[in-house]
Amino acid sequence: MNKSLGVLLRVLGLSALIAGGVAIALFVLLLVVLLGPLIFWLAWNVLNFAEAVGLPELGFWGIVLATLFLIAGWGGKVLIAGIVFLVDPSWFQGSARVRWPEPTFRNFVAVVLLALLASRPHTRARERQYR
Repeated sequence: MNKSLGVLLRVLGLSALIAGGVAIALFVLLLVVLLGPLIFWLAWNVLNFAEAVGLPELGFWGIVLATLFLIAGWGGKVLIAGIVFLVDPSWFQGSARVRWPEPTFRNFVAVVLLALLASRPHTRARERQYR
């Protein structure tokens, strides 16, 4: 076998390995980015947790902002509140009659899903603190 052909095949093999790793990393990142809003949508709209606590269902951007609000740290929460205030200041003037949800299994699952989203950054912060 020609020496230059062997080098070319090694380079192409390494390039394919790197490209495959990058593709898998991008797929996992996309899955994580889409999974958070999907879990929030499932808990809030599909399991009717919004109705259970007396709040309206949310549209696409409401779900994205609520998910980011749950998983963000303090600075992210301030930034999201600032964005909402700048885009629609009248939103803060609204009122709602929030109530405690009925103790049903569906509401329990919805609370567990929302707590799962909200607890993720805090566990990572604690891990970094002890190291």
